[in-house]
Amino acid sequence: MKKILFIFLVFSIGLIGVGCRRNEVGIGDDEGIVIADDEEVNKEDGKEDEGLKEGIPSPLSGIYASKGKVSRRPVAVMFDNHPRARWQAGLSEAEVVYEFMVEAPYTRYMGIFLINDPEELGPIRSSRPYFVTTLLEYDPIYVRVGGSEEAKKDIKTLGIADIDGLSSSPSVFYRNTKNGKKKPHNLYTNMNIIRKTQAERGYKLEGNFEGFKFFTEDTEINGFSAKDVTIIYNNENNTQYVYDEAKKNYKRYKDGKLHIDEYYNIPIVAKNIVIQEANTKVVDKEGRLKIDLIGSGNGIYITNGQGQNITWTKNSRNAKTKYYDESGREIKFNSGITWIQVINTKTNLAIK
Repeated sequence: MKKILFIFLVFSIGLIGVGCRRNEVGIGDDEGIVIADDEEVNKEDGKEDEGLKEGIPSPLSGIYASKGKVSRRPVAVMFDNHPRARWQAGLSEAEVVYEFMVEAPYTRYMGIFLINDPEELGPIRSSRPYFVTTLLEYDPIYVRVGGSEEAKKDIKTLGIADIDGLSSSPSVFYRNTKNGKKKPHNLYTNMNIIRKTQAERGYKLEGNFEGFKFFTEDTEINGFSAKDVTIIYNNENNTQYVYDEAKKNYKRYKDGKLHIDEYYNIPIVAKNIVIQEANTKVVDKEGRLKIDLIGSGNGIYITNGQGQNITWTKNSRNAKTKYYDESGREIKFNSGITWIQVINTKTNLAIK
């Protein structure tokens, strides 16, 4: 009898342990993106557990989350990438990130957020016309601080749902003085503030945009080896991706240093990388650029250590940029974070 009671006690403790573990990973938590403790392990392995696919897939990343989060309006955030602004907070939570050249020798990021709500975002910086052309594809709330005269005119003319640090109260944007950064490289906000401001200003809550196409399972593409990818913008500016075989994603390096999220203190990673060539020229004495994003061009799609040559088309300023393989089929992405590197047609690449 004692032996039976002992077995029953052990079995009960085991059930309690399992119940606690399920609580930790957020299984059944409808409001939480389904990447929690256990899913982090799966992210590390580069594999998805079918049992963790609760909710519906995000049209930006293919990552599953609650319907309420997936159906809301995206947020596009301008991130400062000046050397004195690094590193950025909340950037690891973006599902799509663009890196564009701005005035030489620098680049700037625009992160597109949907299912995640970073507790800190920044440093926030100004807009350029080609960022506006890109964000029109997502129908987002636009978070920025100022911009070139042309960009500011476009934002107003096009009726973009804008949250500008130059015209918003200190309750929306704040100076972060704890990290040693100085103006203009220390203006921050967070997603809760942005969502609250979105509602207060009467901006619509749901987006109207076309997402990307995704493989139903993690897929190897046929192509050339792309385990070390370096984009050389100029002598002072380069971006590198190094493939992690075990995790099946790419760690990101900026100017030779591991790119980390300042707030979450984790490496910035990518599952998909798109290198998009676009004609680029300097248009004023300040070194501002005109980047041709309407039309077509060449590029490279990279995932799981392989790359393939692609083409891209964008038929109008409001149209979605489409990417096609060499057979003319629209490419599919693997579920995960995508970085889109828009480069000059003359930019040097080293892929091996």
